[in-house]
Amino acid sequence: MLENGSRGLTATRMGIDTQQELVVYMRSDCQVCRSEGFVAQTRVRLRLEERYIIAKLNLVSAALLAPGSIGLSDSAWHKLGAAEGDRLRVEHPHYLTSLSFVRSKIFNNRLSAQAIRHIIGDIAAGRYSDVHLAAFLTACSGDRLDLPEIIDLTKAMVSVGKVLSWPGRSTVLDKHCVGGLPGNRTTPIVAAIVAAAGLTIPKTSSRSITSPAGTADTMEVLTGVELSLEQLQAVVGAEGACLAWGGSINISPADDLLIRVERAINLDGEGQLIASVLSKKIAAGATHVIIDIPVGESAKVRSQKRARHLSTLFAAVGNELGIRVLPVITDGRQPVGFGIGPALEAADVMAVLQRSPQAPVDLRRRALFLAGLLLELSDQYAPGEGRAVAESLLDSGSAWEKFRAVCRRQGGLKSIPTAPYQRRICARTGGRVKSFDNRQLAQIAKLAGAPKAKAAGIQLAKKLGDTVTAGELLMTIHAETQGELRYAENFYHRVENVCRIE
Repeated sequence: MLENGSRGLTATRMGIDTQQELVVYMRSDCQVCRSEGFVAQTRVRLRLEERYIIAKLNLVSAALLAPGSIGLSDSAWHKLGAAEGDRLRVEHPHYLTSLSFVRSKIFNNRLSAQAIRHIIGDIAAGRYSDVHLAAFLTACSGDRLDLPEIIDLTKAMVSVGKVLSWPGRSTVLDKHCVGGLPGNRTTPIVAAIVAAAGLTIPKTSSRSITSPAGTADTMEVLTGVELSLEQLQAVVGAEGACLAWGGSINISPADDLLIRVERAINLDGEGQLIASVLSKKIAAGATHVIIDIPVGESAKVRSQKRARHLSTLFAAVGNELGIRVLPVITDGRQPVGFGIGPALEAADVMAVLQRSPQAPVDLRRRALFLAGLLLELSDQYAPGEGRAVAESLLDSGSAWEKFRAVCRRQGGLKSIPTAPYQRRICARTGGRVKSFDNRQLAQIAKLAGAPKAKAAGIQLAKKLGDTVTAGELLMTIHAETQGELRYAENFYHRVENVCRIE
């Protein structure tokens, strides 16, 4: 570090949202830039006392920053824990030796456990740029990781974050769906049923990666999900369950960084998927986990053969890491429930929990099936008993009361928003609904604004096998702006067989 840099620069918050990417801003005429040879897109290390971050540098014109100042994006500001006027030292980060392992994997060489630990350690420390993360994800995409590599990757991802423990609770349950099925919002219902049975299910969920809504996006419509570790433990201690966003408590932090780039490049490799799911389950303290693997022509998993392969890998990795994993292959031919998008899916969840006559039958049935399996997996109920117990807890109102109690402790139950703009999509011809394209439906919902616009998405009016007459309602597109509504509607009319009628 040269003398100019050692005197430090004054921190200022730029108020720029860069998601989880850490970005800093320096004047193009800054002495530190000149003396250290920093250029735009350089990775720099910022130090504040004993804390530091590694961030991407953007250069700005002199008018945007005062001389001797350095600007931080919101994510960099919070990560460093800076305050206005703090003096920051700026220097070159250490050389990334782990990139040699990434390059080796690009050429299809196996990664050792040590290499994987080194890569994940650097990722968790924020040393990888988005380009580096994308290279690692691409190198590991498809089936390019073998079983030992997946096991080592899972272990490494667990090791760089917090691991929760639940004293006095020997059995801790969890469930996860691998995705690709819009509206499959069984988790809040399953968690409420399991907790109502007196069992423990600390459910930490992710936000959407490539879908119109993740469980955390949907739950955020209904209650607070950004809980501190202490808040999460208090909720679970009192109610046996929580329904929180995992990103707020720093479990498997490397995975959160990888997911952000996965979302951008729309890539979800087999080994990374398994390591991502199981590392978070282990970090949340789970001992027994069900993995829902929907199979359908337009789901993420398109064949029974691949589903069985994934099942084998999930079970093997879980066994190696000391947790019981039960993969379940389910029907993924059409969306679950009527709603696609956070608020619309939340309405479906509430309808099932409140035993509404209008509740989607398929969401109720699927949630009862998975809840029953979890109850049996806990060894508290004999094989074949779980579903009946789950149904009793749901129909008696016990699951609804438990859900309300969890929401109260997470900040209170909120009302579900309604989109101000809606467009009815009607059938051009009559016949029977033969198929849905899950991927196209998800894309329409995202173009309408989901998941960021919580009220946006699609409300289905028909399901597989239903009879339709020409001009009858098939679905309604919901949006929070007119532009997004037009965007989604235009896409629907450009593509074929979103809903095939024969």
